[in-house]
Amino acid sequence: MIERYFGLAERGTTVRTELMAGLTTFLAMAYIVVVNPAILSATGMPVAAVAAATCLIAGLASIMMGLYANLPLALAPGMGLNAYFTYTVVKGMGVPWETALGCVFLSGVVFLILTLTGVRRLIIAAIPLPLLHAIAAGVGLFIAFIGLKDAGVVVNNPDTTVALGNLAQPAPAIALVGLFLIGALQAWKVKGAVLIGVLASALAALALGLAHGAPAGFSLTELGATALKLDIGGAFHLKGALGGAVVEIVFVFLFVDLFDNIGTLVAVTSKAGLVSADGTIPNVDRILMTDSVATIAGSLAGTSTVVSYIESAAGVAAGGRTGLTAVTVGVLFLLTLLISPLVQAIPTVAAAPALILVGSMMMSGLGEIDWTDPTVAIPAFLTVVTIPLTFSIANGLAFGLTSYAALKLLTGKAVKADWLLYVMAALFVVRFVYLSH
Repeated sequence: MIERYFGLAERGTTVRTELMAGLTTFLAMAYIVVVNPAILSATGMPVAAVAAATCLIAGLASIMMGLYANLPLALAPGMGLNAYFTYTVVKGMGVPWETALGCVFLSGVVFLILTLTGVRRLIIAAIPLPLLHAIAAGVGLFIAFIGLKDAGVVVNNPDTTVALGNLAQPAPAIALVGLFLIGALQAWKVKGAVLIGVLASALAALALGLAHGAPAGFSLTELGATALKLDIGGAFHLKGALGGAVVEIVFVFLFVDLFDNIGTLVAVTSKAGLVSADGTIPNVDRILMTDSVATIAGSLAGTSTVVSYIESAAGVAAGGRTGLTAVTVGVLFLLTLLISPLVQAIPTVAAAPALILVGSMMMSGLGEIDWTDPTVAIPAFLTVVTIPLTFSIANGLAFGLTSYAALKLLTGKAVKADWLLYVMAALFVVRFVYLSH
């Protein structure tokens, strides 16, 4: 029954492979159980409540994605948007966290409307195929950079921005050994190579004292402190300067989530070999619907915007091809409510080898780009390079689409059929002007 529902044979996978891929993805993104509460707690939200909401929503949203869209995409509260929620909206603008959750709810409703009307699908279809390949490669560099930074292989430097870390330290040494282990196992075509590498790295980190468990677990009873505490009416009744700010807040939640999700969606499905020759993504309407509903549900439970996670690529690299991978991730997040001390004992350095490896594997799409055509090559390059350097998938899309539209216009190659592309480019220009003030 499972094989028929998910179409395992059709996509060349098995139950065992999907389960291992789900576990791999879960291990790569389990850090959100600790990091999201740590960030949102700065608003005054209770840590235990946010942690419980994070586990619950990540679990239910990932299961919905698996069962409804049948793709190996896992969801959880998004990094970046949780920081915007905390440091810009609540601490910067002085908006109560309950009202900020109301803004998240409103952005989710707008998402849902755009999805039901087909606007979000039109936006994805309007992105040129070369830029889709560039997005995938840029995201690959992005997650590889995150892995290298988490492992201490790349560190901050006030003079050169970044520099090489001390490779003799335990963390970078563990990450590099784990990377070579995964690479060697993959070369020998060992099933579950990524998972083996992550677990081996986790055990090494535990042995060297780099991981520490939490003293107690989380439970659904903790949710009462944040569940249904959102203030939607308050969002509509912000006065003075904040009266106009509510539009800005909802727009940013909407805007960043939309384009970050497009980048993640394209990158993961491309890596899984699920994108057709013309760039069509299967079940895209169901994917977008799940994303919209998850954000609304997240605001009701008590957490910031929920997004598709780029760490899903780790599960795809482990062989995940269907929604059974996402369902596995979801079940593990629900179980995390009971075993959170063990999950928090897994340090980010253990997931670093998988992120670095997956990043390298996502470069293949660059070969599909016509680098001899400046109107294609320059936008593609800007997309690839700005995603990791600005730490934002949305910024990469902005640079890529804006430069693509500008060069097509300047060379007389613009066509009426691409009208939505130029509308989006104009909106990105407005965004750049707004962010400069």
